[in-house]
Amino acid sequence: MRLILLGPPGAGKGTQAQRLVETYGIPQLSTGDMLRAAVAAKTPVGLKAKAVMDAGELVSDAIVNAIVAERIDQPDCASGFILDGYPRTLPQADAVEAMLAERRIALDAVVELVVDDKALVGRIVKRAEDAKAAGQPVRKDDNPEVFEERLREYYKKTAPLTGYYYAKGLLKTVDGMTPIDAVTKQIGERLKSASRALA
Repeated sequence: MRLILLGPPGAGKGTQAQRLVETYGIPQLSTGDMLRAAVAAKTPVGLKAKAVMDAGELVSDAIVNAIVAERIDQPDCASGFILDGYPRTLPQADAVEAMLAERRIALDAVVELVVDDKALVGRIVKRAEDAKAAGQPVRKDDNPEVFEERLREYYKKTAPLTGYYYAKGLLKTVDGMTPIDAVTKQIGERLKSASRALA
């Protein structure tokens, strides 16, 4: 099962990715983790990424794409993977397609968690309050202004991917505002129909 998870920040992608990892026994690939692992392993691409990050610059698409390509060639990805937080832009989506075509593999589905923005901001405020009440540090992303900026960035750059994957017949939408278990159940149902369609 090869999947992409889409949805704005705070939609619950990380939680659902973990559940998919348990269900399908496939790894969750997040660009942050992959970058850190490539840098730690001192792979050629990792060294390039380290040089860019040490200079305080953003890692280019070309480097991120190379790191993802390197990661999906690892043995634990042989039976599938979940891409979380990548692709973020249309050029990255084209790169994923080329990368998979080169390896003669294809995506099974793109799952989008559809959420209500106002409710998301409410969720973030509540998460910050809960952390404070429990005496835990508040994530810097759990500031409503910072969060709204991330949302705007998402709609500007990443939201166009829904149309891109819809046109390819891969998009499966799920109501991300329902309770966590209900979201998991919906994803399971959408993926069943995706694997039937591929059979």
